Amino acid sequence: MARPKEFDRDAALKGAIGIFAEHGYEGTATEALVQAMGIGRQSLYDTFGDKWRLYLEALKRYTADSISDQLRTLNAPRSPMEGLKAHIIGAAESAIADPSPRCLGISAMCEFGRTNRELSMLTEMSSRTLRSAIEGRIREAKTNGAVSDDVDAREAASFITATLIGIKVSARAGASPESLRGIARMALRSLR
Repeated sequence: MARPKEFDRDAALKGAIGIFAEHGYEGTATEALVQAMGIGRQSLYDTFGDKWRLYLEALKRYTADSISDQLRTLNAPRSPMEGLKAHIIGAAESAIADPSPRCLGISAMCEFGRTNRELSMLTEMSSRTLRSAIEGRIREAKTNGAVSDDVDAREAASFITATLIGIKVSARAGASPESLRGIARMALRSLR
């Protein structure tokens, strides 16, 4: 008779997210995964399939949680400009607060680019969702005069999205808190 699984699946997945974000897919050994997840090798295979299926599930979970958090921040304030500011400044402050900043989504894009169709679809869908929400807030801010009329909302949303990625990458590369805050301030100034 098979023994029942005796671990918290969500906690194990969180461990996998951390190790994949730090080392990438190729750089993560199975032994490191089972240690980070607090499970045995057989439990990993029985529960998640193989390393690739685990990676995809970890990326899906990370992306869903990350986009959800960002949308909540972006849409929480009543004023669209306050939402944009909270989101952009918040990205810099989060990067500053994390002593070892890493992002599984950016890691996946850097490691695989567009070479894997399944990953490309996942990252494109999440990017499109975030970009669309940012574009919507920019359009709202234009309507109430907080963003300049000559700002193209679609281009600005793409620029802000790239800036958010740049903040995370810069933080991981060791950028100073002043530099990260400066990047966020420049992004906000671009909307005026």
